[in-house]
Formats: sequence, C-alpha cells, structure tokens
Amino acid sequence: MKDLTQLMQQAQAMQQKLQDAQAKMAETTAEGSSGGGLVSMSLKGPGEITAIKIDDSLLTPGEGEILADLIVAAHADAKRKLDEQNNALIREAAGPMAGMNIPGMPKLF
Repeated sequence: MKDLTQLMQQAQAMQQKLQDAQAKMAETTAEGSSGGGLVSMSLKGPGEITAIKIDDSLLTPGEGEILADLIVAAHADAKRKLDEQNNALIREAAGPMAGMNIPGMPKLF
C-alpha cells in the first residue's frame, strides 16, 4: 500500500509540474525571421502574433506577393522555435514519465 501512496504522490507532483509548465508556455515568446531579416515576427503562448517588423524596402508597389511569402516564412520560423521551447518545458515537467501514456494525463512525447 505504501508503494501506491508514493505513486499517487509522484503523479500529483507531476501534474503540478505540468500545470506550471503550461503557465510558463502561455508566457513563452519566440521570434522568427525571413528574407535575411527583412521580415521578423514575435509569437507568444500558443502562437499569438505579438509583433511584426517589415523592412521599408519591401513596402514598394509590386512587392506584395514577396512580402506575403516572407510573412508566412517568418511565422513558420517563429512557430517552430516556440514549439521547441514549449516541448522542452513539457519534457522537463514530465521528467521520467515523458513518453508514458497515463490515463487522464496529457500525452507526453
């Protein structure tokens, strides 16, 4: 019975760590860029865009399609970086239980 109590305490501790990690994830930010830095974008939390910077050289007639492509690429870069940071937070919180499929808990890598 002592083992079961210890296991339950470990599960509760992990659940708290996961909740803490989710709170950190909501505040995590990442910046991505494209076009050699002509377009940059900042993301926060699950992917909310918080800032976009566009070099003035792209704000000329006929550059709309290029600008759109660079914005999409900057977003993809920032989102990849944000996801990497968030995945690291979850893996850290899960500790040795990462990869285990525990009923009632989010799936962890």
